[in-house]
Amino acid sequence: MKTKEDYNKFLSDVRNASGIESLTPDESGLVSVRVDDAYNVNLQFVEATGKVLCFVEVATLPPDASRAVYRDLLVGGLFGKDTAGGYFALEPESESVVYNYFFDLDEAAKDVEEFVHTIEKILQLCDIWSERIRRDLSGEEAEGTSKDSAEQPAHFQGSMIRA
Repeated sequence: MKTKEDYNKFLSDVRNASGIESLTPDESGLVSVRVDDAYNVNLQFVEATGKVLCFVEVATLPPDASRAVYRDLLVGGLFGKDTAGGYFALEPESESVVYNYFFDLDEAAKDVEEFVHTIEKILQLCDIWSERIRRDLSGEEAEGTSKDSAEQPAHFQGSMIRA
């Protein structure tokens, strides 16, 4: 079973691989990094399971959000449609839509570069869902299929990170 010390070592490796010095956990093991002035990427180590929870707020829904938004989120949650193995939660007080993804720390620590790449993919997925939610809220129709991930802007690597 991985320990908090293993998690801290892993985060050190991620800092080295990504160049993001602000990936430093607080006393509870929570890491929060502002990305591209759009998302807060949060990582929380769950020692009892050896997992790292990654969670990102995607959007905040207005009180009068349409059924289309909830339908898309429900389909994503129940059937994994366009969620890449993660799931959505709705924070009841703020009506924030939060994307959650669990990493096995053992697996993530084996290939830190792949972990960083996967975080980037999660942010691209959040871009897609943010746009989908915006579209559902506005009542617009979808135009074709979503952009290929190669066309999406990079978030997690490079200068778009905000400490």
